[in-house]
Amino acid sequence: MNEDNLAEYRTALNRLKDGQPKNVPKGTKITKDAVSLEAGRGKGSIKKSRPVFAQLIADIEAAAVEQSLTKRRVEQQSDRLKSEIKDLRIQLDAALSREMSLVYELFEVKHALAKINNSKVIPIRGRNSATGDPNGRD
Repeated sequence: MNEDNLAEYRTALNRLKDGQPKNVPKGTKITKDAVSLEAGRGKGSIKKSRPVFAQLIADIEAAAVEQSLTKRRVEQQSDRLKSEIKDLRIQLDAALSREMSLVYELFEVKHALAKINNSKVIPIRGRNSATGDPNGRD
């Protein structure tokens, strides 16, 4: 086995690690067979019995471990983000509930004020007399 063939395997391994394979589907698990196919060779062309492949096999195994750790980290991050989204939705529902309660309480206070003032019309929004803004904004 010459160095050019070994370089092809190493290039194929690097493409798999970078997630940019040419001959196998993206996201393929890094194995000896996947590296062989990515290098344009047949399955099983990288054999433990050939001493020339010893370092390549060690690199493939290291890359496979790294790939599985990366997948676990992504899954953990995804789970954490899903949990955070759930908590935020609960907080949003609580905030909306408080707001609706306060709007209802404001309506009741305005209604009571209208009874005290003997008014038959309850304003939904106040009128700012200085600017004439019907929404009560300055």
